[in-house]
Amino acid sequence: MSGDGWPRLAAAVAERIPPAEVDGVWLFTTLRHEGREWGTAVLSRVDGDRRRIYTARYMLQVKGKSRGQFEASVEEVGSGPVAALDRLLVDARRRIDDEQPALPVPPDEWFAAVPDAQPR
Repeated sequence: MSGDGWPRLAAAVAERIPPAEVDGVWLFTTLRHEGREWGTAVLSRVDGDRRRIYTARYMLQVKGKSRGQFEASVEEVGSGPVAALDRLLVDARRRIDDEQPALPVPPDEWFAAVPDAQPR
């Protein structure tokens, strides 16, 4: 899991989505360009009898006067029956438009740096 912004993105996600409800995290390759780093994650959350899919993104300024500046967004991109995970992930990936497959990461590893986060 390379990328300096992942722990900060996990904290931003934990503010919006209860980590205990997240049952899947997939990370796309980070991109670095012109002193900035971008990262995109897809998360799966079980919410009652529904599965919700989210895209979480960050931008981290890694060089220059604004070094350390961080921006994050979390957006729900799909939902369906709990058993519909594969189809929802295909739809979410189509929206992200990334050529490389995402790397699955256990939610407890991803949220490890977030205080009081207790994923499944």
